Amino acid sequence: MLSDVTFPQDLDDRFRAALGELGAPARRRDLAEPLADGAPLTGAQALALFDAQVTSRLLDLAGRWLRGFGEGYYTIGSAGHEGNAVVAAALRPTDPALLHYRSGAFYCVRAAQAAGDFPAPAEPADGTGDDGAGRPAADIPAARTPIDGMLPAAPAARPDEPDVRSVAPDVRSDDPAAGGPAADDPAAGGPAEPPAGSAASADPAAVQERSTGLPSTADRTAVPGPAAGGGTGPAPAGQAGLTGPGEEAAPLPAGATVAVDSAGRAEVDAPPLPPPNPDDAYAEAARDVLRGMVASACEPIAGGRHKVFGRADLAVVPTTSTIASHLPRAVGTGLALERLRRTGAARRAADDTGATRRAAEDQGAARRAAEDTGAARRAAEDQGAARRAGGDTGTGSPWPPDAIVVCSFGDASINHATATAAFNTAGWYDHTGLRIPVLFVCEDNGLGISVRSPEGWVEATLRAKPGIRYFAADGSDPVEAYRVAAEAAAWVRRHRRPAVLHLRTVRLMGHAGADAETAYRSPAELAADAARDPLLATARLLVEAGFAEGEELLARYDERGWQLRRIAEEVLDEPKLASPAEVVAELAPRRPARVSRTVADAAARAAGPDAAARAARFGGKLPELAGPLTLAQSINAALADGMLTHPEMAVFGEDVAAKGGVYGVTKGLRDRFGPARVFDTLLDETSILGLGLGAGLAGMLPVPEIQYLAYLHNAEDQLRGEAATMRFFSRGAFRNPMVVRIAGLAYQEGFGGHFHNDNSVAVLRDVPGLVVAVPARPDDAAPMLRTCLAAAGVDGTVSVFLEPIALYHTRDLYADGDGEWLAGYAEPGAWAAGHVPVGRARVYGVGSAEDVTIITFGNGVRMSLRAAATLADEGIGCRVVDLRWLAPLPVADIIREASVTSRVLVVDETRRSGGVGEGVIAALVDAGYVGAARRVAGLDSFVPLGPAARQVLVSEDAITEGARTLLAR
Repeated sequence: MLSDVTFPQDLDDRFRAALGELGAPARRRDLAEPLADGAPLTGAQALALFDAQVTSRLLDLAGRWLRGFGEGYYTIGSAGHEGNAVVAAALRPTDPALLHYRSGAFYCVRAAQAAGDFPAPAEPADGTGDDGAGRPAADIPAARTPIDGMLPAAPAARPDEPDVRSVAPDVRSDDPAAGGPAADDPAAGGPAEPPAGSAASADPAAVQERSTGLPSTADRTAVPGPAAGGGTGPAPAGQAGLTGPGEEAAPLPAGATVAVDSAGRAEVDAPPLPPPNPDDAYAEAARDVLRGMVASACEPIAGGRHKVFGRADLAVVPTTSTIASHLPRAVGTGLALERLRRTGAARRAADDTGATRRAAEDQGAARRAAEDTGAARRAAEDQGAARRAGGDTGTGSPWPPDAIVVCSFGDASINHATATAAFNTAGWYDHTGLRIPVLFVCEDNGLGISVRSPEGWVEATLRAKPGIRYFAADGSDPVEAYRVAAEAAAWVRRHRRPAVLHLRTVRLMGHAGADAETAYRSPAELAADAARDPLLATARLLVEAGFAEGEELLARYDERGWQLRRIAEEVLDEPKLASPAEVVAELAPRRPARVSRTVADAAARAAGPDAAARAARFGGKLPELAGPLTLAQSINAALADGMLTHPEMAVFGEDVAAKGGVYGVTKGLRDRFGPARVFDTLLDETSILGLGLGAGLAGMLPVPEIQYLAYLHNAEDQLRGEAATMRFFSRGAFRNPMVVRIAGLAYQEGFGGHFHNDNSVAVLRDVPGLVVAVPARPDDAAPMLRTCLAAAGVDGTVSVFLEPIALYHTRDLYADGDGEWLAGYAEPGAWAAGHVPVGRARVYGVGSAEDVTIITFGNGVRMSLRAAATLADEGIGCRVVDLRWLAPLPVADIIREASVTSRVLVVDETRRSGGVGEGVIAALVDAGYVGAARRVAGLDSFVPLGPAARQVLVSEDAITEGARTLLAR
């Protein structure tokens, strides 16, 4: 037990004292029995929830203990939120879960479910309903709901369920008057054995093993005695193992006690609670969490990069969010799951519970075996490969067709813009008739660190969300919380519509280890929260219902505590990430040969077996036969080819479907591929990116469009904090492949202002692992887009495809009518030869090409080529290098081309501060470049409207003057 830990309010001491005061029940009951008549939980389930909650609480204490001597790096705990254990119990272990940082008990229950250690739910007493944890969606009746307006009729009996009749204690089960032979004689069509879980089960130990998941006891004792009513049928509850005169004695579990009254009637008390299994799923879950706390490289999901709740085999998606920025992803995942379910693309194999459990066990074994960093990484890759059974393209959902998404967050987060966006998007789609099976779980402890949520604000806010069904429960009441959580999960699973579960909790031990609550909370308020301790509520329930003694639960608490102490000491000796290479290994792996092969394979299919289908989709007007195309037309054709190559690909955003995009880039795609694959979204960039994040996670290849670069900035964290971190914090077990198309940069004529002429890309280049592509010419756009799509499928790459608006419809280069900015579209047979790898530049030679190297991108390519032509007339030869990729920069090409002339002019249409030019100059310096270098860049200014824009942007004259200045040195 971690009793040497000190923390505010002495929570451990109070909990131990309270357990000791609970005493013992008047009579012990079997764990297979329900807590009370009509209760949705059995004693075994309540005990399992207690174990999960205790494990979570002790992990919080372990975090403080580890931090106390400098070996722990995370002290935000789940104390007071352990009621979320019942939410996990109400769900299936194959329901994807995006959890906030107070989800320790949820994680423990999910681990037990996946390992088969969590007791199966009891069938509802009235034979109706669904506890949300196991019955098929088709059997789930609708909840009473103002949306439906009425209660549905009770469902018919399931054909695969036996007719279970309770047998009264004083009626013999073989009495013909009671329907005996028909009920018990196999020849009469009745079951040969009483149904599992019914009062007629013959072996109490078997009942215990079957219904509780606990091992049966080998040592059994036969105790003779009369059965109630003199019958030979099954004994009533509390009398299992007793027999009538002359009958064969039934065995009793070891430790059971028998009391005989003066009339010769005997009652059997259930045996004491079995001790915790030192190798159970709770211990394994605790090891996961402790490894995260100490930043162990063996931690199964992030590998020491962060402390998160996540594991692929538990369908727990890691999130580091503190402010609900994961909610838009949850909405996107739900939308994608429903789309895949309706199209039949979801993997049906996940429906097989046995197969799912075996897969989870195999993954767990692989994970436990992966104790060294290299093995851990390989195991994660194997899990990711198994999950992506669809092959390199990453197709197919990893979850069953009827899965629902659960996403948890705190009450303070409902005020954040990302939460508002997620709720609005879910409700908006519901209003339009599209289904999103997401269960939002708001765990409301009334505080955001020290800022209080006003009384009634959370409920009023959540109730007011249109299109989202509201459920509420007290997390300190496990029975009621489980009932409501099961009802909410069942409602979402059946209706495939969003709902929110408002789970009221308390916060014990402050926000984190350094938080001194007494500075902003009164002693009375702290005491009131302590009285609502969910662990104590579950313990009290077990004792009052007759399943345990207070001292037993205290011993169980202590035993689990010492177990966690041992595990904590073990993980302290595990290796940490010890080199830059180890840290960044999973950031953004690149497999260029595989990407190239994927492009070549797509080309072979398009030119061969898929040629007829391709011609049909293009209406017989193949783009390679259409003559020279503009940049916009080339991107349009490449998107269409991408949709043919990647059946899991979807294009969406503002105005992309019916209108075909503001600039016509997506024109005709919806007609060719249908509204399920090309669709308009609501006007919110956070939601658009969130849909993409969730769709990629669920097995799709999303290609969202952000209408203008300036519109990205209010949603950029969806790329930085969510997209780019997914692989990094899951070691590749989860990925969100995505290609984000953005119309941007400056130089639009007759239309503009800084929102439509934004030249700020620093925010993109700052995101680790993000690929940023900027095609300038039509003949680069298509192959670069094919590369981004292939990299998304192969490596889970997140790319931004930044399209220069001013070049969309440009046709000429040097003179009006020359058509030299147009280019033909390559036929599939030429795709492999024209493949453009990530991070490779394109070089143009003008004149002798030996005097000046001009390094540029986007609009700068056209301006530099025009300036180079002017310089060539003066006898100055230029090499114009089109970077094409702003991240990663083509450093090798930069160095090589700079060394040819030893004079480098960087033409950067973005700003001097934070612009691309800074990165190019830094790359030259780092490589030891000793030649001359100069920058021509936009001013540190927003782009104004009209002709004033020319005062702050790069011009052709500035480029020619810059080159002449270099030569004059």
